[in-house]
Amino acid sequence: MRSFGFARGSADWRQVVQDPAVDVVVIAAPNMLHVELVEAAAAAGKHVFCEKPVGGTPEQTVRAEKAARAAGVISGVGYNYRWAPLVRYAAQLIADGHLGEITNYRGRFFSMYGSDPLGVLSWRFLVDQAGHGVTTDLMSHSVDLAHMLLGPITRVMGTTETFIRERPLPGADGTHYGRGRPDDPRGAVTNEDYAAMLCEFEGGARGTFEASRSIVGPESQMAFEAYGTQGALGWNLEKLNELQLYLVEDVPHTGYRTVYGGERFPYHGNFVPGSANGIGFEDLVVIEDYEFCRSVAEERPHRPGFEDALAWVSVQAALLKSDQTGAWEPVVSLRED
Repeated sequence: MRSFGFARGSADWRQVVQDPAVDVVVIAAPNMLHVELVEAAAAAGKHVFCEKPVGGTPEQTVRAEKAARAAGVISGVGYNYRWAPLVRYAAQLIADGHLGEITNYRGRFFSMYGSDPLGVLSWRFLVDQAGHGVTTDLMSHSVDLAHMLLGPITRVMGTTETFIRERPLPGADGTHYGRGRPDDPRGAVTNEDYAAMLCEFEGGARGTFEASRSIVGPESQMAFEAYGTQGALGWNLEKLNELQLYLVEDVPHTGYRTVYGGERFPYHGNFVPGSANGIGFEDLVVIEDYEFCRSVAEERPHRPGFEDALAWVSVQAALLKSDQTGAWEPVVSLRED
């Protein structure tokens, strides 16, 4: 504990929540534990920062958002990709009209963490511990970025699949990245490996989204492309210090240009000086923590907050319903007053 600079600690989270010296509670527990912790912290008057998805199911996220709103506490969500300096620059380019009218959007989060059939049956693969699978774990990030960049989604058509249906049971000291053996006892995977959807945005753009944890090839491809009448851009976490940008004004010299990250973009220079000297994933977490603490210090609402988590699960609920009906489904806000 002293190695990390903490004055004191406790193995009982209830002691932390009830401690009058604690102003903010940060929740990084498995998904299905989120709502109990959020409700307790909000009831104690603590501001709450919770890792996404703020509950393992849409119903739990609804409860968490309602609890924080009723208590009047400031909430924050770990949608850390919002804070990548070049993602913020992409948002500025779109908002300022440099891409013209946005006509279509592609979002995806492809990760290989579940691609090994011998990867053990950790809590992430179990609906009673993680809630839903990649819609909760990965697509939540992808759609949240689209909400930030383009605004609300109004209707969707979706599909899901579980490609690896059984996994080796973990040992007593197993971790999320553990690997079993071919002859180990196995258990059933109870949530989805893959999800995809077509969608329509309120502003008129059409979009596609995919998320997979069992794909082979992309290591951590949290990526998006936005296409407009005057240009296009794209960003990929695997190259988080590069933005691909195409502007019609470049004609006749057509083609994408690469915009490198650098200190001219907010916060980049707080980590490294100059241009094309890259920052890393952990720096995005530092930025999001700083921004949340600043919101608390200034006593103002924070974005992304639980309302943004609620916006995602409203889309998620429509996607999961569409997977069952095989039809387009409207996105209806799940907010409870």
